[in-house]
Amino acid sequence: MHKLYIGNLSDSVTAEDLGKTFDEHKIPYSGQFLMKTGYAFVDCPDDQWAMKAIETFSGKVEIQGKRIEVEHSVPKKQRTRKLQIRNIPPHLQWEVSSFFTLTHHIPAPSVNTDSETAVVNVTYASREHARQAIQKLNGYQFENNALRVSYIPDENSEMDGGQRGPDNGRRPGYGSRGGPRGGSPNSGMPPKPPHADIPLRLLVPTQYVGAIIGKEGATIRNITKQTQSKIDVHRKENAGAAEKPISIHSTPEGCSSACRMILDIMHQEAKDTKTADEVPLKILAHNNFVGRLIGKEGRNLKKVEQDTDTKITISPLQDLTLYNPERTITVKGSIEACCLAENEVMKKVREAYENDIAAMNAPEQETVHIYIPAQAVGAIIGKKGQHIKQLSRFAGASIKIAPAETPDCKMRMVIVTGPPEAQFKAQGRIYGKLKEENFFGPKEEVKLETHIKMAATAAGRVIGKGGKTVNELQNLTAAEVVVPREQTPDENDQVIVKINGHFYASQLAQRKIRDILTQVKHPQKGGMCGPSPNPGGFTEMGSPTQGLSQEHQPRRK
Repeated sequence: MHKLYIGNLSDSVTAEDLGKTFDEHKIPYSGQFLMKTGYAFVDCPDDQWAMKAIETFSGKVEIQGKRIEVEHSVPKKQRTRKLQIRNIPPHLQWEVSSFFTLTHHIPAPSVNTDSETAVVNVTYASREHARQAIQKLNGYQFENNALRVSYIPDENSEMDGGQRGPDNGRRPGYGSRGGPRGGSPNSGMPPKPPHADIPLRLLVPTQYVGAIIGKEGATIRNITKQTQSKIDVHRKENAGAAEKPISIHSTPEGCSSACRMILDIMHQEAKDTKTADEVPLKILAHNNFVGRLIGKEGRNLKKVEQDTDTKITISPLQDLTLYNPERTITVKGSIEACCLAENEVMKKVREAYENDIAAMNAPEQETVHIYIPAQAVGAIIGKKGQHIKQLSRFAGASIKIAPAETPDCKMRMVIVTGPPEAQFKAQGRIYGKLKEENFFGPKEEVKLETHIKMAATAAGRVIGKGGKTVNELQNLTAAEVVVPREQTPDENDQVIVKINGHFYASQLAQRKIRDILTQVKHPQKGGMCGPSPNPGGFTEMGSPTQGLSQEHQPRRK
């Protein structure tokens, strides 16, 4: 991966101009620059120098008045779902998944890293999500680091189908070394339709993985071919775990066909080895979709059970972590019944996913009150108000400093108004500015209190029966979440919920609370707090009067 693509060049830029620029910055290159109109290609001696070139040049160095772009040159047919993200602050690399979801509304990728470096490799659910991540995240300022995102070549990837241009899937000017000409087990597959954005994720006993793959991969190749699916068996995830996830990418029909074949194999293997009397079907689904699958008072799930003659349970909310947002849906019944249930369950999950994508295109305006040290107001405003103006433009949010309530008040309120992505950007910069200006010690984590207003009638839903929901929120997000008791609703019949924590904890808590409030407004959309018919799941929420009558003290995780 040593070949570089150099873009955003003036038409008059020559190979000599590029050579001088590389020489000035002491970046070695191999051979000659392959010049095209507006862009060029060049080889670097090794991957380390290629990375150095990207970090040195991209978006920073000008040639003839234009800032050049430099990235790894990956042919289009090798651009799959795999990306590499660099320049992440090392202490935050494990929070990448929630960062992408909260910041850019890109469905969370699976993150793989084996070191404490600031580089992670991620795999998205689809190529389109990977493309969005490249577009939205490359150059994104993250705690004073400019993120660098590039594709990881996948020589076993399937062809791009109908999306190839006249260059037959290669970047214009990319030579014959652009990738293997030979086919892979998945080559020649039809392009993935739009509705396959969300894969079917199964959880299978580790002892059956070998049978599913087959000798030299023959069985999995056969399933892939017959169902026209792309199947990933995540054997290396959770070393030593009793179960392994399998991701199936295809049409709904293709996913169901592959699921049936995998079930048949597991049942036969269990019979042959006498390892189990029953092999249930286990489906993994993001927690955001589960509430709508369950339905009000569990009606949706009960109907699926009745229509398919199965018994379905869902793993409890307590099993979730910041890095594992999936719930396990366990289906028990005959193979035929389980397949029917998979069809109905995934129909609900896909509907929820499509509704969420549609909602993201029209985000609602949110208002959050953030409390900062009074002495930090000048730093946030900046000279002649320049910093707060730049921050507002950068985030796409309205940012105002409220007047001091008393002359000697120690905290001041910052009012941020904007959609979720703008909230993330604005609040992130405010946290970063306070750290940068030393309002917190070098080893002290920046923790701020934020307030969200909500309808008084929704307070009980945030608290939950006996305080269960607010406690689960705190356990999940590591933030302190408090609905103060005996609040008097304001003129708009609203009360506040207080959130206290570091940036990521606060952001996650804000999003989860918004999910609850959305469900109160639109019950059909569900959310993280959907009632569960099984004892191990989420219980029905408490009433508003109960929620306002008591104060639930925060518990630190």
